[in-house]
Order: sequence, then structure tokens, then C-alpha cells
Amino acid sequence: MMKTMSGELPRYETEGSAGMDIKAYLDGPVEIKPGERALIPTGLFMEIPEGYEVQIRARSGLAVRHGIGLTNGVGTIDSDYRGEVKVSLINWGEEVFTVNDGDRIAQMVVARYEKAQLVQAEELSETVRGEGGFGHTGI
Repeated sequence: MMKTMSGELPRYETEGSAGMDIKAYLDGPVEIKPGERALIPTGLFMEIPEGYEVQIRARSGLAVRHGIGLTNGVGTIDSDYRGEVKVSLINWGEEVFTVNDGDRIAQMVVARYEKAQLVQAEELSETVRGEGGFGHTGI
């Protein structure tokens, strides 16, 4: 389904895992100070079939224990991208965080998608919710 080159292949850590862990591919340690960002190479190059994307997501353990997340929330790798997959980490914690070669830094989820066809409209159909936005149903 997907071809990869270089780096260590991502893998599912448990039978029920939706995401595969991605590891850092570094020559030496990278320190991320509180409030700083770093673009971490993975050594992965992918050929993703059309109609699929790869979503890059944070690892919950890094977030909870060290305050490490992704600068863009969730990243998307499109099927026509052929460059190296890099992960943009941010340190929201209070201490310097060090990334070493081989550290699990993110997870990837392969997802199928459909392209939408947008149509300009003068009005929208009515619903019970209407224009009720954030928090309109209570807390």
C-alpha cells in the first residue's frame, strides 16, 4: 500500500493501535528549550496512494510527561509529496527537552479521504441547531 525509503519503518506498537510510531533520524541530540520549536527529520520518504493521506499526530505520553506537542496540531502528508517527512515539535513544558536519534517523536495514521465539490449557494437549508455555535448545548 505504501512505499518508504530510508529511516526506520514506522510500526504499530500494539494490536489495537490506530497510529504507527515515527522515530527521529538524527546525527546528534537536539535540545528544544521551553517555548521553542524544532523540525525533526525522520529519514522517511513515502509514496502514498492517491485517495489517502498520512496524518502526523502528537504522542500523548510526550505531551503529558514533557509538554511536547506538534506546532500545527495535526500534520497532513499528501499523496503527491515525495520529500522527507519531518516533524515540527514544540516544547510547551518548563524544562529543556532532548530528542535523540531513534526516539519515538510522533505517530502517523493512514486515512482515506474524498474530495469535496463545493457549490456557491444563496441560502442554506434550515436545521434545529441553526447557527448555534461553540457551547450552545451547554457544558
